[in-house]
Formats: sequence, structure tokens, C-alpha cells
Amino acid sequence: MAGRYFGTDGIRGRANKFPMTAEVAMKVGMAAGMSFQRGNHRHRVVLGKDTRLSGYMIENAMVAGFCAAGMDVLLLGPIPTPAVAMLARSLRADIGVMISASHNAYHDNGIKLFGPDGYKLSDEIEGRIEAMLDGEIDVKLADQDALGRAKRIDGAYDRYIEFAKRTLPQGSMSLAGLRIVVDCANGAGYKVAPDALWELGAEVITIHNEPNGFNINEDCGSTNPMSLVKKVLEVRGDIGIALDGDADRMVIVDENGTLVDGDQIMALIAESWNQNGRLAGGGVVATVMSNLGLERFLDSVGLQLHRTKVGDRYVVEHMRAHGLNVGGEQSGHIVLSDFSTTGDGLVSALQVLACVKREDKPVSEICKKFEPVPQLLKNVRFSGGKPLESAPIKAAIEDARSQLGKNGRLVIRPSGTEPLIRVMAEGDDSGLVEKVVNDIVDLIAHTKTAA
Repeated sequence: MAGRYFGTDGIRGRANKFPMTAEVAMKVGMAAGMSFQRGNHRHRVVLGKDTRLSGYMIENAMVAGFCAAGMDVLLLGPIPTPAVAMLARSLRADIGVMISASHNAYHDNGIKLFGPDGYKLSDEIEGRIEAMLDGEIDVKLADQDALGRAKRIDGAYDRYIEFAKRTLPQGSMSLAGLRIVVDCANGAGYKVAPDALWELGAEVITIHNEPNGFNINEDCGSTNPMSLVKKVLEVRGDIGIALDGDADRMVIVDENGTLVDGDQIMALIAESWNQNGRLAGGGVVATVMSNLGLERFLDSVGLQLHRTKVGDRYVVEHMRAHGLNVGGEQSGHIVLSDFSTTGDGLVSALQVLACVKREDKPVSEICKKFEPVPQLLKNVRFSGGKPLESAPIKAAIEDARSQLGKNGRLVIRPSGTEPLIRVMAEGDDSGLVEKVVNDIVDLIAHTKTAA
């Protein structure tokens, strides 16, 4: 669903511009607060954020909204998104909120909402909240003697670190002997990730762990891992781990400086869990963007790849509906439902490290499970209308699918947050893949459509 406020992953936009204004944030607090009040107990919300300057503005506005709705607010401060999801359950909160724009630059921000079970809200619930935002929201607010209170709570970091450490298999509880470089993206994981790895015995070299409100994801993190590659080679690290701004995704760099994406990580974890009898559902859930090589690898070991539309929320929904416990996205959102209700960069990294310790081999051997099929993704901006409904573009898409045949795939989708169309193709013939993508991108860029 992409409505006036909610996109594919909560509400997101340029800070202090609609919809990421203090006014909207306050109304979201009011609407969400009223939507999740059940019974006669003292209702509470846990509220975390990443390290963006605008987090202060959005946080205080949401506190006002939740208190006006009669909910107590437990302020967590800068903390990873998966920690908010975990603490919503652990602290028996009625709702969890993460203020973050994930991998975006500092000038953006966003609001992610979690239910009391720690899962992201469904389209239906988001739709109900959205409908309230433009209505007479103040008529249902709490009476004066039922207003909420807000307080900062101590120990949230420690709770999350202990939770993450307990996800390691008992036989792999020590990471002693591993030199690990961690890129914290100057984001929400800048404290907890290095501390957890150090407590587990690793030698930890940390980079991009000095947030200043403006440098989150700036030339660092899972979407810009080149500085991590350089550091791993410089210090002769055994492995590099790059988180994103809210630490719900990660990618790996092996000892040779080679990037390992989410597809390879899912392949590694799925094969390992399958061998140990832990994998549920006989397969993995990924999105339409995951590489065909992953699908072929899983098939070769007797496992099935289930595909969903883009968004870790849809991956999780499919996992829950069909009883699978490993899923994720190529970008590094890895969801391990035995432990978490959403993507968790630190927990996923620990599962990779467990495999490294158990097999006692270099990361380059452990994490190279398949040869990726040539894949190309390009974004094309459009100025209005619905280009994908144009007859010439429809014809070009059908022709491209015919050219790729059974040994390739074409995925075309509009962005949920920007006026962009993403064109991705993959296949064994790299030249054909490039031609197909470029032809469609050029056609979209030069097609004028009616609004």
C-alpha cells in the first residue's frame, strides 16, 4: 500500500517537509495511540530512533501525540529497529515506534510502527491510522486526568545485547580468534554492535561510529561499503560487517575485500540450518529482486525459494503464513523468525559468524554459495502520470520477457517512496540483460504520459 502518508515501509520523507513534519508526527502518535488501546491497563509505547538531527523533532512531537492519546511513552534513545520490535514484546508495550529513514541520508526521516507482537503493522491497520490523520482526531483524545507520561528508560542497550548474544548456538558462544571490522554507518547500531561482538570474545575494529546528526549513512554502511572493504584489507580482518542507519540490515565483506550480499547470506544460513534440522518449511522467502542464482542453489540442495513483492514486511507476512523461518532481501534485510520479528543486522551477522567458527574456514569459502546470475538494476525518474500503463512500454516489456525466456527474469516496479521506476533484469546472457534494461529505461525516460 502507498497512500497519502504510508509507503512501503511506514512513513518516510524529507524531514520538516510533508509528511515528515512535527504536526504529522504528533497526529500519528495520537492516531496510533488510540488505535492500540485495549482493556483498562495503563497503556504504553516504546519509542526508539536513529541518530538523525531531525529525530529530536519527530520524537518530541510523537511523545506529545501519544501522551494526548493517554499512552505512557518509554523513550529508548538511539537504538536499532529490531531492538524496538524486541522491546515492544519484552516490555509488554501496546505499540512500538522507530523513528528512522533506514539507509537514506540524514535529511530524510521516517516512522515505523510495530504492534504489541513486535511485527510491523499490516496494510489494513496502517490504512485505519491513515484515515484518522485527516479527520477530527482531537475529539477522541484522553481526558485531562488520563493523559500519558513520558520517561527515558535505562538498560535498553543491555537487554538487546543479551538477546542478540543468546541467538548464537551454545557451541559457538565465543568469537575469540576472529578479527572483525564493523561499519556502524554512524547510525543506531553504533554502540550495541561493537559491544556485543567484543563481549563475545572477538577483536573488534569499529569504523563510522561517531554520529553527529548529519553523517548517518554518509559514504558508509551497507549501501556504501567501500570504506569497510578498505579497512578489512588494511587491518587484515577476518570479516567485515556493514550495518545500515537503523541496523535492520547488513552486508558482509570477506577477508579478500569481496562483498557478500543478502542472497549469499540467506543461502549460507538456510543450508546450515537445514543440515542441523532447524530450517522450517523446506525453503526460504525472498523478494522478486533476489538473484536467480539463489533460486538455483536452493533447488540444488532440495529447498524452495518463495518470492514476494519488495519489502521485508511482505517477506515476514509470507513466512508467518507458510511456516518458514528464514527470509530476507538481497539488500541485507535478513529475517530469522526463530529470533526476530523483523530484519536484524546484528543477529544475522552472528549466524554467519557461528558458521565461520564451526567450519573453521575463511569467510571467502564459507559465504560463496553460488555464482550470481548477471543482474542489472536501473532506476528511471518520471515526471507524472503512469508510464507503465503506456501501450508502447507494455509492448516493450512483453518483448523483453520473450527475449529473456525461461533462463532469465524481468522485474519492473514503481518505487514506494519516490517518482521512480525500477527496472531489473537477469539472465545467463549479460549482454542481453544490459540491452533489455537500457531499452526499457530509455523508453520510459522519453515517454510522456497523461496524469
